[in-house]
Amino acid sequence: MTDDVLIRREGAAAFLSLNRPKAIHALTQAMDHAMTAALLEWRDDPTIKAVIIDHAEGRGFCAGGDIAFLRDSALNDGGVSGRRFFYEEYQLNHLLMTYPKPVLAFMDGITMGGGVGISQPARFRIATENTRFAMPETGIGLFPDVGGGWHLSRLPGRIGQFLALTGARLDGAECKWAGLATHYLLHDALAEAKVRLTHGHDPAQVLAALAATPPEARIEANAAKIAKHFASDRFEDILASLADDDSEWAAKELATLRTKSPQTCKVALRQLHDSLLCADFAANMTMEYRIGSRVLTLPDFAEGVRAVIIDKDNAPAWNPATPEGVSDALIDSIFAPLPADEEWKPL
Repeated sequence: MTDDVLIRREGAAAFLSLNRPKAIHALTQAMDHAMTAALLEWRDDPTIKAVIIDHAEGRGFCAGGDIAFLRDSALNDGGVSGRRFFYEEYQLNHLLMTYPKPVLAFMDGITMGGGVGISQPARFRIATENTRFAMPETGIGLFPDVGGGWHLSRLPGRIGQFLALTGARLDGAECKWAGLATHYLLHDALAEAKVRLTHGHDPAQVLAALAATPPEARIEANAAKIAKHFASDRFEDILASLADDDSEWAAKELATLRTKSPQTCKVALRQLHDSLLCADFAANMTMEYRIGSRVLTLPDFAEGVRAVIIDKDNAPAWNPATPEGVSDALIDSIFAPLPADEEWKPL
């Protein structure tokens, strides 16, 4: 067990409260273990009517996964421990997606990467005025994993492709508009919602009663531009479409994409395309584990983390350096099946 997740029961509700405030509650392997064990214990307990995932203190819901650990694995053990981290984290994501009881994720604050992975599978996803949602992995040579292929590909109007490539941050109102959140509550209403849930009230009724009207979703004004410029599953086409538009918005998005790993941008587009062909979430996670197993030890991940998180020079030397240098053969090899005994399997 770990003190980085506070696990408790209160009345008719069970709580998984992330408790790593100095790291904005970024997930470690021990935290994944603890949450999985608790969910399995509660699954068949008739006295528990709902499971609540929130954070205990400090800012942010969950900033992602343990990137430093993953980079260390890539550099020092050939990715062995990193692949184990992915394997178990994806089992947690799948467990949440298929959980028979209502799960409520309170995305109050920064919700990125691994935080998306434990909130999007929830039946009820609550955004607030503090929510800042993003999948920024292409900026560090990774890809929008933890089920990102499934969740993002099913958003309307190519919003998912836009988020996957640019790493753009959405606020709570934008999350509600895009379908990433099921409800919008003000931060000050969350405590009352949780009290009512511990008393066994129906989650849908509790949230409907306390919901607030969100402000205008800023991204809605750009929805038509996103649908137009991000329409293609070919990265070069998206760049060309933005380059042909002389608007300030297009120039900003093009400049953003030029900073991302060309390899992982192409991976993300293929990932979201192929996710729509997956029969279920387990098939999606099998695909994402194949990707993760390969991308972890390719040059861009260690280099991206160095540039963005360690040295903070924001000058990664991507390899390949250009979209044209990322061959179809390389992308195909990243998505290829693993040996049968190495494939991902749900719990």
